[in-house]
Amino acid sequence: MKHLLLILIYKLLMPLFLKIIGVKVSSKKPLPTLTPYIIVANHNSHLDTMALLSQIPTKDLLRTHPVAAATYFGRNNWLSILSNIFVNTLLIKRREEGGTSDALELISQYLEKRHSLIIFPEGSRGEPEKMQAFRKGIGVLLQKHPHIPYVPVYIQGTGKILPKGERLLVPFDAEVRIGEAIHAQSKEIDGILIEVQDAILALKDYK
Repeated sequence: MKHLLLILIYKLLMPLFLKIIGVKVSSKKPLPTLTPYIIVANHNSHLDTMALLSQIPTKDLLRTHPVAAATYFGRNNWLSILSNIFVNTLLIKRREEGGTSDALELISQYLEKRHSLIIFPEGSRGEPEKMQAFRKGIGVLLQKHPHIPYVPVYIQGTGKILPKGERLLVPFDAEVRIGEAIHAQSKEIDGILIEVQDAILALKDYK
């Protein structure tokens, strides 16, 4: 039942909605046919998650989870349930919010079960068109799972359609640019972070 609901939302309704509000999605190649993989993108708006989920192959929707902060999307039981049902989130508590290293272990367990993830390494929505420093979590995960590819995504304009703290949508030209799946080459966490950031930024001028 949940899978059918996700299909209805993200394969039927969401593409039409994104078109109406001005979000264009382009991709160098289709997403990998084999899971798991990690989609890694910059982050300015809640629309980012919706746009990315609309690109997930139908068969993989139930096994793809946006990683989100439990302190925001799980701050009460109802919100936690709704985010699970309608967005299929994997809620974690960051260390500065009272969490532990167990959060990365939980994420690893999902990857080991061949579930894919959507991760925003900046950790939270920033100012439109300004990329924040990446947190180390994505580097730790790719170091621990070198056989799992990441898919870089560059998103622009969504922060102007639905800025952080706003609830009113303002139609605006925006684009989600999806790159090709890549395996991290560096063995060090900091090196992996640089690779991922460079791969995302390389899509900024991709046409």
